[in-house]
Amino acid sequence: MAQIDYYFSLLSGFAYQAGDRLEKIAAKHGAVINYKPYDIITLYDRLGAPKPADRPEGRKIYRTQELTRLPKKTGLPLKLDAAFWPTNAAPASYAVIAAANAGGGDIGAMIASLNRAMWAEDKDIADDAVITAALKEGGFDPMLSMTGMLAGAETYARNLEDAHAAGVFGSPFYIVTETDERFWGQDSLEDLDLHLAGKL
Repeated sequence: MAQIDYYFSLLSGFAYQAGDRLEKIAAKHGAVINYKPYDIITLYDRLGAPKPADRPEGRKIYRTQELTRLPKKTGLPLKLDAAFWPTNAAPASYAVIAAANAGGGDIGAMIASLNRAMWAEDKDIADDAVITAALKEGGFDPMLSMTGMLAGAETYARNLEDAHAAGVFGSPFYIVTETDERFWGQDSLEDLDLHLAGKL
């Protein structure tokens, strides 16, 4: 059974625009997804890479154009001027980790709820009420936002170290653990699908 390490940041509009395609691909191939939210801003610092606000003007323009085009293809609404971007993604990431550890719900649906809240509904994903609503939408115990915080914080920090060691440099980033085959960006999901099918 294939294992996919999915490194992502809840601050990433590109991870949001991936929608549920990763989950569909994993189901198609009987693969397991290891959800690994991490602190992308700290990773940029580790890599000496510029944060979005500090990038060259040409790259800023390209990012804006891409995030304008993608929603027209995916059907996932996105506000370029989202009121709470960027925010502190740590509490929501802790909750995602706690939910993944608990099992019994739909992590993809929970993440989608958080993404939609930030990028389409002008809600702050650092807000307890927003996190609780996302847990409920994913079918998880809303108390996980409290009871899973310590373990979530420890894993969140470890995910950053794992990401750095694995050569991750952005979000979304997918690694098939058996082959160490790496895929960066939501636009690489088709290649991930082909790889799992043995065609690439």
